[in-house]
This record gives sequence, structure tokens and C-alpha cells, in this order.
Amino acid sequence: MDAPERHPKIIVGVDGSDASVSALRTAATLAGPLEATVEAWACWDVPAGFGLYLVVGVEGFQYAAEQSLEQALTAAFGPERPSYVHTRLMRGKPGELLVEGSRSAALLIVGRRGHSGFVPGSVSSACVSHAHCPVLVVHAPDEERARARGADGGK
Repeated sequence: MDAPERHPKIIVGVDGSDASVSALRTAATLAGPLEATVEAWACWDVPAGFGLYLVVGVEGFQYAAEQSLEQALTAAFGPERPSYVHTRLMRGKPGELLVEGSRSAALLIVGRRGHSGFVPGSVSSACVSHAHCPVLVVHAPDEERARARGADGGK
């Protein structure tokens, strides 16, 4: 018996930023021609210096990440999420988790300068430097317009 046909997987790092919403839209645009599924990953962890939360509980951080993921999906797709888009909520450092996840992906898409809580651009830099598949870094729409104005002298 033949093994079931597997579709390529596109992983998208989602942190709720405008860039990650653009990354979701980009993934949806590419998924059709590639016959791929899209996994929207939201990663959360307890920030350094928040040891008290380890005693009291970390539900607030997890809940915030989950809400951010849902809001980004709604911003990208409206109330009806495409059937080929799935979600994963994971605890850990976003850069490390996304790089590890890239082992099973055909493409990794991340936004530039999101809300990860790390040095701006560090997650996308880690992914570009260490991923096991091609990486596409997507800018927020405002960043794209600003760059275009700069390139054409503001016209």
C-alpha cells in the first residue's frame, strides 16, 4: 500500500505584530500554488526576572500568546480561517522553537521586528541564520510603504 501523500508545510511565526499578520497573509498566498498547509506558531515563555510567576503560575503568559495568535489570524483572514491553516501554541524561546520546527517545513515565514520581547529582529535573524529550510522575512505594510517612499524620493 502506498504511503499517504503529504503536503508541504509552511510554518509562520506569529506574535501579533503587523509584520506577523503580513506573514500569515503571505503564507496563505503561497499555500495554494504549493499545495501546502500553513501552521501558525505562537511561542510564549516567562520573561527573565519573572521568577514569581513560576510559583504563582504562567497561565497569563500562555493566555496572552493565545489571544495574540487568534487576533492575528482574525486580522489576516477575517472571521473565517482557511481550512488549511492550523495553529500551534508552544512554550519556549521563539527563535529556538521556530528553527527546530523548520526541520519539518518546506518554508518558514517570520515577520521583521515583531513583539517577541527580545532584541528587535533577533528571532528573524536566528531563523535566517539557523533554519533547516528556506526562510522568508516579511515586513509590516507600513515598513514597506516607508521603504518605497525612501527609494523613490518620497513621491
